[in-house]
Parts: sequence; C-alpha cells; structure tokens
Amino acid sequence: MAEFIKIYEDKPNEVAIKKVVDALKSGGLVIYPTDTVYGLGCDITNTKALERIAKIKGIKLEKANFSFVCSDLSNLSDYVKQIDTSTFKILKRALPGPYTFILPGNNDLPSAFRKKKTVGIRVPANNIALDIVRMLGNPIVSTSIHDEDEVLEYSTDPELIFEKWQHLVDLVIDGGYGDNVGSTIIDLSGYEPVVIREGKGDPDIF
Repeated sequence: MAEFIKIYEDKPNEVAIKKVVDALKSGGLVIYPTDTVYGLGCDITNTKALERIAKIKGIKLEKANFSFVCSDLSNLSDYVKQIDTSTFKILKRALPGPYTFILPGNNDLPSAFRKKKTVGIRVPANNIALDIVRMLGNPIVSTSIHDEDEVLEYSTDPELIFEKWQHLVDLVIDGGYGDNVGSTIIDLSGYEPVVIREGKGDPDIF
C-alpha cells in the first residue's frame, strides 16, 4: 500500500521531499501536486517505472504522450533540439506556470522515448514539484490523473486520490486541494505556435 505524506507548498519539508525522491530513485510511482491538477510521475531514467505508468494508463510506452517535468529551463538541451530565440522567450515568459510546451526532441531522449519526434515540457509553479525535481537531479515523467466522474474530470481531494490510487502507486503527497483544470498545451515544434488545448494558462502567452 502507498505511503501518504503531507507536504506544505509554501515551505516544503526537506526530509519529506527526500522521502519522495528516494521512492522515485528506487523505481516508485508518486502522485504529487502541481500548479494545475495532481500528477502521476516517476524518474525519467527508470524504464520499469515508465512501463508501470504506461500499464496503468492502458497504453504502450512508446505511444505514450507523457510530460517531462523540469525544475527550470537549464536541462532543456538534454532532451530538446536547439530552439530559436523567439521560442525561448515564450518559455521564459510562461514558465514556471500552468503550461505544457511541445518541443522537438533530440537524440539523447531516454531509450523509451527515442522514436518520439516531440516532447512535452512542464515547469509547474509549485514548490513541492520543483523541489522534488531539483533534489532528484533529473526530470520526472508525468501524466495527469483522470477521474471517471462525468462532472469532474480530475480528482482534487488528496485523501480521495489516496483512497483510489493507494494500491497502484508507492507514495501519494497531500499538498492541499488540487485544481480541476489541466495545463494549457502549446505546440512550439513547428513554424508557428499552435494551442492544442486551452487550460489554466492564458493561451495568448505568445
């Protein structure tokens, strides 16, 4: 059964963050808060953990469109082809924030994503998520946790999330109530920015 940990967003406890990072490093799956909805994540370098998430989502790993959650833009070049100045300015203006940006992937992507031409990059404005990624030292691969409820697409109450996911994941963070609106997805991999999905972030950021 998963562990349930309370972490306060305004001042995340370092010991608690380390516990989350240790779980990720040992191949664990973690549900954590972002600046939009709660996310399900694992260490980007752990293929077995990636396969577990894909299985939960009912998709093949190579077909999965997971986001890479980064702590800032400094390790973009690890996964993304060189981007032009105007694209970088959009990223700089919007992040950290409630956006997922689709960018052209490079040849250094983890083996599970080698065949993908693009990757989704997230830098959420949430101290818990950012502290986890910083301490981990590399991005988390992440996906939103959907609900079967027809009215609410996303679960917002951490206790209900724990109840539902406790046997599927290794750790659930209670970081307070989540939002029920996902990130705005903008494709920056072509000549012009294209809004794929309007969510919490202003789609006119560019």
